[in-house]
Amino acid sequence: MKALSVKQLTKIYSNGIHALKGISLDVDEGDFFALLGQNGAGKSTTIGIICSLVNKTSGKVTIFGHDIDKELIQAKSIIGVVPQEMNFSLFDTVSNILIHQAGYYGIPKKIAVIRMEKYLNEMGIWEMHDQPAFKLSGGMKRRLMIVRALMNEPKLLILDEPTAGVDVELRHGLWRLLTELNKQGTSIILTTHYLEEAEHLCKNVAIIDHGDIIEHADMKSLVNRLDSQIIVLEMQNPLTTLPILMDYGLSLIDETTLEVEITRGQSINALFGLLSKHHINITSIHNKSNRLEKLFMHLVSKNNPSQTVQK
Repeated sequence: MKALSVKQLTKIYSNGIHALKGISLDVDEGDFFALLGQNGAGKSTTIGIICSLVNKTSGKVTIFGHDIDKELIQAKSIIGVVPQEMNFSLFDTVSNILIHQAGYYGIPKKIAVIRMEKYLNEMGIWEMHDQPAFKLSGGMKRRLMIVRALMNEPKLLILDEPTAGVDVELRHGLWRLLTELNKQGTSIILTTHYLEEAEHLCKNVAIIDHGDIIEHADMKSLVNRLDSQIIVLEMQNPLTTLPILMDYGLSLIDETTLEVEITRGQSINALFGLLSKHHINITSIHNKSNRLEKLFMHLVSKNNPSQTVQK
């Protein structure tokens, strides 16, 4: 079943701006899906329509088979939304915020309390349940927003820039939590400006630009289109002089960190063989975080050849 199906969706605002130009996309049940685009590309309008916060001009949206024009209540009951901006009372307690949220869905208080304890514990902030929201750190507020979106135990969770403005440690913590939710069966749609976040978390991706879907593919095949990739190697022993390896571009970041550019057709295993001959032992390997960004910039530039794309 499709968690989300969007067909020929358009939105024309009263000022004449065509925010969406007949976009179509599908998100499978159980997917972790990225919707990427620059500011003004149409991401927020799309999410707003799906959540019934914005009226569409034309087109069709179904959520787990429920048409939002015909079965809006059923559709909304299985969606959870984590907006980018904090939109709860800072003077209300964490418990009240969550119990009130459950009440919007007709969930009895007894069940709401059980869910609240469960999800606050999973998010690691149960000890703050009786505290006013203003006492929470920025990271705790982000976690609270996720818990609030889970109170109706949605089948589809939509996150709009959930890690915007948070530090790296918290971002990675949220990644782990979202990955676990997805493993438990929750379908997730993520909008983000952190392209390494989408590459790390998501199975499939759509890129929207000026109201058009310019790419809709699985993440792996999308990233594989890159002509080259940069990998970061952590070495067991310090290195002061770079070895000369034919056809491989090497850069020494520090005495134990090596960056290598791998072009299409080159073998990472062959690289490891060459490094081994130079007595260089590798302890870990990961992709540099700008791989998807490179492709994203290329696709947007291709769609708007006269436009200079800003990071």
